[in-house]
Amino acid sequence: MVSRVRVWLNRTYAENVFFMDQLRSNPHARPVEIHATHGDPDSPVLAAADTAELEPEGLSPAAYVEFALDQCQRRGIDVFVPRLHQAAIAAHREEFRAVGTALLAPPAEAVHVFEDKVTAYQALEALDVPVPPYYRVRCADELVTAVEELEAGGHRACFKPAAGAGGVGFRVVTRDPFSITHLRGFPSPYVPLELVVEALREAGEEVDLLVMPRLEQPEVSVDCLVAPDGRLRMAVGRTKNGRRRGFTLNPAWIEPARRLAEGFGLHYLSNIQFRMYGEQPVLMDVNTRPAGGLHQLSLCGLNAPWAAVQLALGEDPGELLPARLGPDYAVVSGTRAVRPVALPHQRPDVPAVAAEAVAPGPGAAGQVDTRPLALA
Repeated sequence: MVSRVRVWLNRTYAENVFFMDQLRSNPHARPVEIHATHGDPDSPVLAAADTAELEPEGLSPAAYVEFALDQCQRRGIDVFVPRLHQAAIAAHREEFRAVGTALLAPPAEAVHVFEDKVTAYQALEALDVPVPPYYRVRCADELVTAVEELEAGGHRACFKPAAGAGGVGFRVVTRDPFSITHLRGFPSPYVPLELVVEALREAGEEVDLLVMPRLEQPEVSVDCLVAPDGRLRMAVGRTKNGRRRGFTLNPAWIEPARRLAEGFGLHYLSNIQFRMYGEQPVLMDVNTRPAGGLHQLSLCGLNAPWAAVQLALGEDPGELLPARLGPDYAVVSGTRAVRPVALPHQRPDVPAVAAEAVAPGPGAAGQVDTRPLALA
C-alpha cells in the first residue's frame, strides 16, 4: 500500500489552492492530505484543506517556531511549506527533522539575503546577475537626489520599501501636481514628488526605501526548482505583457535565474522576476517561496509542487523539462468555496483536538466566496 503524504501550508496566498490541487493530482497517484493554517477564517486555503486551524496572532518569530513544531508533531506533518516566518523556521530545520518533518524552504542564510532588496542587489552583482541602478534612501533629501539623478538619465523614478513583499508600498514618482485628475477613475500608484517629500519631512523619522527606474515590460517570472544538492532541476519563465501571459525558455532570462538560484542555494521552489532596463533584462525581485502563479506551469505539462515535495522526501523527480510551451493566456478571477464558520470541517479519518474542531453550520456546503482571489 502506498503511504500517504501529509503536507502543511501556513498562512499562504489564496491562489495556492491550486498548489494544493496539484499535490492531490500528482502523477504517482500518491495519497496527499493537506493541513492549512491562516489568520483569516475566510481564506479559501482553509476550506480547501483536509484539516485546518486558525493561527494565533502576535507571535514573535521564536514563538511561532514553537507553534509550528507543535503543529508538525501533533498533525504528523511530513512536509512543511512555510511562508510566514520562513527564515526563522528554516533556521530550525534540524528540530523539524527530529519530529519527522521536512522543510520545503531554502536555508535560512539564503532567505535572509533576499529579505532586504538592497542587500540582495549588492550580493547579486558578484554573480554577474544584471540589476538596474538603485539607491537606498533614508530621508527626503536623499529621495530628491535619487529621483533627480534617475530623471537626468531619462528615467521615471519609482520606490518601494527595501524590505517587503507583494508590491506593498510601491509608488511611481511624478512631477505633476496633485489635481482633480488624481480623483477621477481608479487609484493609481503615481504620486507627486512634492507630496512624498512633504510626508517624509513631516513624519520626522527615518525611512528605508529602494529607489530605482520604472522598469518596462515584459516582466518574466522564472519559476525555479533546486534540489538540496544545489543543482537546478527546473527553470521556466512565465511572461507578462499587459493582460497577456505566456512561457519562455529564452537564455536571457533563464541563465541569470539559474546562476542566482544555484549560487545562493535557493533550494526547492523560488521565483525570480525580471523586467527590461532599456534593451537589457535586469533583476526586479526574488521570492524564496513558491509563486502564487506556479500552477500555471501545468499548461506546459509540469507539476512543480509535487516534484518539490518529492525532493523534500528524499526522492528524485529527475529534471523537469516542459513537455510543451503552453499557449498564451490571460488570468481571470474565479470563485472558490469558503466556510461560514471559523474553521472548515475536519475529515473524520484525521484526528484533531476536539477543542479545535468546529463543525460547519447549516448550508455550509453551498457557500462560495465571490471575491477575486488574492494574487502573489
